[in-house]
Amino acid sequence: MTTTPAELVANSTLIAGAIMLGSALFFVTLFRKLGLGATLGYIVAGAIIGPNLLGLIGQADAIMSVSEIGIAFLLFLVGLELNPSRLWRLRRDIFGLGLIQVLLCGVALAVLIHFALDFSIEASIAIGLPLALSSTAQVLPMLRNTGQLNHPRGERAFSVLLFQDLSIVPMITIIAAMSRAPADPGTPPGWLLTLYTVGAIIGLVVAGRFILNPLLRLVGRFGERELFVVVGLFTVMASAALMHSLHLSTALGAFIAGVVLAESPYRHELESDVEPFRSILLGLFFLSVGMLIDFGAVAARPGLVFGLAVGIIVVKAVLISGIAFLFGMRKGRAIWLGLLLSQAGEFGFVLFGQAADAQLITVEAASLFSAVVTLTMVSTPFLMVVIEWILRRLPEPAVDLDGPEHSPETNAIVVGYGRFGQTVAQMLMAKQIPVTIIDSKASQIELSEEFGTKVYYGDGTRLDLLRTAGAETAEGIIFCQNPQELTKDKLEAVFESFPHAAIMARVYDRLQVIEFDGLDLAVCQRELYESAVVMGRKALMKLGVSRREAERVEREYRERDLERLEAQTVTGDLHAKSDRSFGVDRPLPDEVADPA
Repeated sequence: MTTTPAELVANSTLIAGAIMLGSALFFVTLFRKLGLGATLGYIVAGAIIGPNLLGLIGQADAIMSVSEIGIAFLLFLVGLELNPSRLWRLRRDIFGLGLIQVLLCGVALAVLIHFALDFSIEASIAIGLPLALSSTAQVLPMLRNTGQLNHPRGERAFSVLLFQDLSIVPMITIIAAMSRAPADPGTPPGWLLTLYTVGAIIGLVVAGRFILNPLLRLVGRFGERELFVVVGLFTVMASAALMHSLHLSTALGAFIAGVVLAESPYRHELESDVEPFRSILLGLFFLSVGMLIDFGAVAARPGLVFGLAVGIIVVKAVLISGIAFLFGMRKGRAIWLGLLLSQAGEFGFVLFGQAADAQLITVEAASLFSAVVTLTMVSTPFLMVVIEWILRRLPEPAVDLDGPEHSPETNAIVVGYGRFGQTVAQMLMAKQIPVTIIDSKASQIELSEEFGTKVYYGDGTRLDLLRTAGAETAEGIIFCQNPQELTKDKLEAVFESFPHAAIMARVYDRLQVIEFDGLDLAVCQRELYESAVVMGRKALMKLGVSRREAERVEREYRERDLERLEAQTVTGDLHAKSDRSFGVDRPLPDEVADPA
């Protein structure tokens, strides 16, 4: 029986898919275990199975053209997390920090290439400007996976990346304007591309408001999960296709579609449905990046390739760090941002190809710089491991931070402004109770000031510092810092020095409650106790227990827990009254109904 060409293609596709997924599974797992990130694992896997090493997979260009839609999915998911008000809040970083970064880095790298390689001014610009862009596909997943995307420094990185994506259209226009090739009648002029961009954005906003949102409400009534998947995929694909047909950035179109739906009540459903497709396609993209590494070009001129990669990383890291520092970031965070964005990005592959088509650079030069871009992308996970290691070991800077001696006289002092102290302090401020906040972490103070809260630097357990903060006249001193930093000796000293103040403390567990027995604490609050009890009550109701019965369970648990704690404190035995705790064989009996 003969095999048809269609069957041959299907077989080869299945084999290629199995090889790509198998290699990705092995190397991503390995690099994750080594703490180097999934991105590097995908790139290494692609390089090994690609045509330039083992040759198990060919047609890397075709794979990349398909997998580039993964970047569109990524930008769509990011857009879902940004409502218009948040974008407006980030406008200074987007159009200030982002604009300056692209211009300075682009000019600096163009000058470097012009003098180092003796390229023409046009060729240097055509290469230098794309190198100023960073890898959105690499950086955003790193920020999302580490939970830093919504952190102020993560927002700074995102703002720069967003402006870089916006700048792709002007860069295409610049390359087209310098082109030495005969004009392509199918490519619109630069001014028309700009009009297309504005018109497409307006069209996507209108379509989202008057078509997508009503469509989602309709799908929501049916309750079919598959329809949400279809709507999510349709939204990304349609917006990307619209931008592609207009010779614009497909990723930008998907991002705008995401922003339009950011305030939709169904955005979480869309996010969970689209995420698997984003992960797979983005992984394929980095596989194709690895496959495209031209080891021949690297082997022919290894010193030049590595020298250019190092030069790009150093120039971008120094310039971005300096700009970020001027925009108010502290030195350590500015260096972190500089290294995070020091690589060249995936759009360089596209723009180098366009520069070659415009006869500004040779095909060999485009291949050489594509290898350089890939090398800079490979370096980023290592650089981030190094900078995070360094930042963790640097002492918290105390310079330029106000101590509590600068604080006004207040009714209460809150020591520690982490997630626990923030809630306590804000509830006090809700009733206009003057409060002095003290924290020993400079990074926390910096973050708090970005949200408009004044926090003073210092160790709030020191008596002299509390005295300068006004503890002698304060009505309450509330210790909300890490409970392990608070000892019985320190509290005894506070009681002795400020006997008029109500002393309140956050404690770690019942063992610390027992340790503080004998101290006249106005409040001794276990840090997870209340939230755990509330969670338990809500879980009961979600599992079918009536509100009345769930509240009875809560009351009974609190009474029994207090009874056990008192017995444990008196005897020093953690097993005291253990029969009063609930268990599988010790449930709470049903409530006996009152006789009629």
